[in-house]
Amino acid sequence: MLDDPLPHLDGAGRARMVDVSDKPPTRRTAVAEGTLSLRPATLRAIRERHVGKGDVEAVTRIAAIGGAKRAADLVPLCHPLPLDGVRVEIEAAEPGTESAAASLRLRVEVTTVARTGVEMEALCGVAAGLLAAYDMCKSLDREMEIGPVRLLEKRGGRSGTWRRPGHTPVAPDAGKFDSGAETEDPKEGMA
Repeated sequence: MLDDPLPHLDGAGRARMVDVSDKPPTRRTAVAEGTLSLRPATLRAIRERHVGKGDVEAVTRIAAIGGAKRAADLVPLCHPLPLDGVRVEIEAAEPGTESAAASLRLRVEVTTVARTGVEMEALCGVAAGLLAAYDMCKSLDREMEIGPVRLLEKRGGRSGTWRRPGHTPVAPDAGKFDSGAETEDPKEGMA
């Protein structure tokens, strides 16, 4: 039944949650990313921590983790999964030759040992984090845009590994936000 191309529909075409109880638990990982395009002045305010609502990077990171944890509450047919880890990477980019806007790129990597994958958890984490950043900055920049939000990689399970063409796996030391300020004490920097 799991080989069915539309496993979330029963024989009568009604929605259902797929029964995965016959599948063995395996280590699963998914990486998703999304972008918040914004004005360069908004990015400067974020980097300099001059956003009235507070620390955009910290709230974005917490929202991304919370979003990954709540995927089954947001996506009706998503299985609730115990997550073993959620890693968040936030990268700021100034406008350049590829884009006229500045941007925040958010990557979320989720891991678990379960019977089904964590792609939805990674995608929900990205969406929640970007929405939080938008909310924090909307008074400064009404022209911000979210997107695209997309899966970059999934590992584990029966289908094995899939990577979006052109995607390079996230480095083990990723997760640091470039605030533009140098710190001597690593505890003072973003982690």
